[in-house]
Amino acid sequence: MEKAVSANKSPFATEPIGRLIVKFAVPSVIALLVNSLYNIVDQILLAGE
Repeated sequence: MEKAVSANKSPFATEPIGRLIVKFAVPSVIALLVNSLYNIVDQILLAGE
C-alpha cells in the first residue's frame, strides 16, 4: 500500500523548482504575450476605420 501512494506523488513535491517554473510559468507568460499582441493589433486595425 505504501508503494502505491509514493508512486502517485504530485510533481510539485518531487520535481525541482526550476523545472516546475519552466513547465508552468513559461507557457502562461507566452499566452499572456500573445493575448496582449492580439489586443494591440486589434486596436490598431479598429482605429483605422
